[in-house]
Amino acid sequence: MVDWAFAVSVGSMLAGDGPTVTRAEADAVVAELRAGATRSTGLVRDFTGLDAANGTAPILVVDRPGWVRANAEGFQVATGPMMRKLADKREPHRIAQRVGSKVTGAEVGGLLGFLASKVLGQFDPFHGSAGRLLLVAPNIVHVERELGVDPADFRLWVCLHEETHRVQFTAVPWMRDHLFSEIEAISDTIEPSSLLEGGLERITDAIKAGRNGGSIVDMFSTPAQREILDRVTGMMSLLEGHADVVMDDVGPQVIGSVKEIRAKFTKRREGIGALDRILRRLLGLEAKMAQYRDGARFVRAVVDKVGMDEFNAVWAEPAHLPSKAELSDHDAWIRRVLN
Repeated sequence: MVDWAFAVSVGSMLAGDGPTVTRAEADAVVAELRAGATRSTGLVRDFTGLDAANGTAPILVVDRPGWVRANAEGFQVATGPMMRKLADKREPHRIAQRVGSKVTGAEVGGLLGFLASKVLGQFDPFHGSAGRLLLVAPNIVHVERELGVDPADFRLWVCLHEETHRVQFTAVPWMRDHLFSEIEAISDTIEPSSLLEGGLERITDAIKAGRNGGSIVDMFSTPAQREILDRVTGMMSLLEGHADVVMDDVGPQVIGSVKEIRAKFTKRREGIGALDRILRRLLGLEAKMAQYRDGARFVRAVVDKVGMDEFNAVWAEPAHLPSKAELSDHDAWIRRVLN
């Protein structure tokens, strides 16, 4: 269904190279990001109480094409359950004839190419048994230059956020399997015969109406899928918000300009252009920004009320994850889980 090699080729071409740096500058950035990620492990452990062994996942400092390749591999794993269902239904050939693996490859490549110029870092839980940490050096250099912030401070700030995700998935061993189970659950709700039926019309109507922000996920989700997506939203908001709290609360101990970085970074998010905003909305990235905000508010509210040790009950089992509704009602989560 997807020509993954073509997707990587298209995505790498669209992503571009990023800012111009000398070989010496590039080597220095790579070394500093690796050191920052390694240093962050202990900082995250001390602040959160989550114990993740050092060196369980490789740290990869990549360029934009490297990020595209890594995420194409991740997409292959993540979409595996859906692909298997399509094969079981004996419909992939008909769908492939209608769409074509080159076309779907170009679409995936276009998505990856757009994102490859935006992402600063990412923990990839789909790689092997332990995942891997990706830090996109050109984008980090681009943003630190654009913001005019201290490069060493900004790089460590980014590393704190991304290393928190590695700690989350490593110290909480059920997290990765739980994420996979939710992906499989979504795949189980997909009917291959209607996967593409009316797709263009739904996209056009949703964009015109601005329904639910007009994201592609919202356009295609059935009631059963939305129920699963609400659970995933709660989980991902927790993970993103928790990482934001770590980077901002640990930051003042080791990053002198953390307040300046946060203020400028937040302002930059608000100042994106109209076309970029439309693409972000379509791809669900506006919703992802809300995940940072909602998740961080939830984490801070619970920790302020019961302390970090009690908050860490959230990692005990999947049933302790906050629902989408509980993100804005932390007392409800406290009553359900802690009382």
